[in-house]
Amino acid sequence: MSIIDTLTGEFARLPGVGRKTALRLTYHLLKQPAEQTKRLADALVALRERVRACDRCRNLTEMPLCALCADPRRDATIICVVEEAADIASIERAGEFRGLYHVLGGRLSPLDGVGPDDLAIEPLLARIGPEAVREVILATNPSLEGEAPTEHVIEPAELTRAFD
Repeated sequence: MSIIDTLTGEFARLPGVGRKTALRLTYHLLKQPAEQTKRLADALVALRERVRACDRCRNLTEMPLCALCADPRRDATIICVVEEAADIASIERAGEFRGLYHVLGGRLSPLDGVGPDDLAIEPLLARIGPEAVREVILATNPSLEGEAPTEHVIEPAELTRAFD
């Protein structure tokens, strides 16, 4: 297998990138100056090495706390629970939400082997009590898997105890 086939195959594994687009990207990179391709490669390596989960909300950041958690103007009494860090950008684009977030890290999917222990539900429950949270907004996918944390994982009794 040639390096062109290998890179095209790697691009095609990205979400929303089909084989044709992957091939187009590969040929585009071949036409670029070597320094531009090196900058792209360096950026990919840096992304992998430096980006991590925020210590509080699990958003993606290069610092211990993400910019949202570190912002004192945010309302720490409201937590919006999302499935993935990418979901935060959608909510932030609306410009209306001023609370904090909590990233579950996926959705329950028993068929794919993703159970409650694979999601960041325990850290969420740990945040609710000590941070004087008054409201938790579940902004998960309106599917059976997306609503499962509400009905099956986060027991109403646990939430009641956490708010007492």
